[in-house]
Amino acid sequence: MSTDTSVETLLAGAAQIDITPPAGTHLAGAIGVHRPARLALDPLHARALVFESAGRRLGLVALDVTIITEEYTAIIREKIAATCGIEPDALMVHATQTHSAPTVGHLMVDPDFEGIPDELSWVGGGDLAYSSIAAERAADAVALACERLEPVEIGASSGIEGRFAFNRRAVRQDGTVGMPPRHWPDDLGPTWIRYIEGPIDPELGVMCVRGYDLHMRAMLVNHTCHPVHTFPSLSVSADWPGAWAARLQQLYGSDCVPVVTNGACGNINPWPPFEPDYANDQTLMGEGLAETTAKVVKSIEFTDTATLDYRVQRLPIPIRELTEEEFTWAQGILSGSPTPELVEGDPGRVTSDWAIASSIWSVHLMRQRSPMLDYEIQVLRIGDVAVVGLPGEPFVELGLAIKLASPTLPTWIAHATSQYVGYIPIPGAFARGGHEAETRYWAKLVPEAFDLIRDAATDLLAEVFA
Repeated sequence: MSTDTSVETLLAGAAQIDITPPAGTHLAGAIGVHRPARLALDPLHARALVFESAGRRLGLVALDVTIITEEYTAIIREKIAATCGIEPDALMVHATQTHSAPTVGHLMVDPDFEGIPDELSWVGGGDLAYSSIAAERAADAVALACERLEPVEIGASSGIEGRFAFNRRAVRQDGTVGMPPRHWPDDLGPTWIRYIEGPIDPELGVMCVRGYDLHMRAMLVNHTCHPVHTFPSLSVSADWPGAWAARLQQLYGSDCVPVVTNGACGNINPWPPFEPDYANDQTLMGEGLAETTAKVVKSIEFTDTATLDYRVQRLPIPIRELTEEEFTWAQGILSGSPTPELVEGDPGRVTSDWAIASSIWSVHLMRQRSPMLDYEIQVLRIGDVAVVGLPGEPFVELGLAIKLASPTLPTWIAHATSQYVGYIPIPGAFARGGHEAETRYWAKLVPEAFDLIRDAATDLLAEVFA
């Protein structure tokens, strides 16, 4: 504890609020499929962590949802600015991206897309009744964290954890890319894969926030992997982020708030591509991450002072222009079926062609409105730690490039922040194709986006840590 009265005391507060949806709420993560929630395997939470020093406040709230749109991020930020004195740009709003939860806002079609009746609103990907509730509770969590501000000591470090995350883009014999299945069928073995396209990010980041009584008040932890263990069942689950947080509370006390952030996981899954009989278990992953966390915690040194700072840049990035073939095909499908075309005998599923056509057309509508997307890059500085907020699902290579160029260590990436953007692949992925690279509403930025974001984030970090 510092005895220098000229040094500003570091304050922190944390809180978590349940955001588990009621039965029947549409769960996101699938394309053109209605997934009404039937069972809660574990609760969903909004977890908030707020810091204050020298009159400056900044914070982060992580929601166990699939995505959050710009509209609802603005609602949370505006409420907190009015009630807690945290500037909108100083609050990071992050979705852990569990695929066994609802979204906060729509993600499958553009707001200007017409023809979806109210009874089929799930086609848009979201459940707006739930969205309003989740946004309100997320703001409540931040407000409660502000009420709990107290003098604290913090420390941070990172460990290596490479057992649970795998690059999911497998290059075939013909050079194209596919996603390895969870379990190989008998007639299809790993020889289908020539090689895996890219790396993973094995860093496991840990920041501890403890009171002067040495009890842990909160933790900010970071790892990189799609939370898809429980998908595509109709069960609600926070997946491995929830299992990790639950185990940390067992280890460090029920009053400890573990805020889990998920890194640049656009091409990272928990399915090992060469182990067809692996155990698909989010609890196993969460407990393994907690085991590594405990080892990192033992090496952490604490301080009761920290520089707090933040920056936001809204970077204009071009939206892809449809090819003539894409435009004509999507227009033809939607001209024949301007409203969602359901699979015969299945009122909870739209046809594959209609789902893809509506997604492609949404890119066209978005580009008509503006050829550029204002992409929000956010940097929070907490002492020597940088947390970089990147909207969408950036490929892991983007997160690694920013970490390598960062002037501070550790630097952690939080993907799926502030607005819905979709995938941000490496430039070379476009020639090989695959789910993440084809022109869709979930993959709508030009290939140059990768370099633009990397450079802008690097400049922002240099400014914050000058």
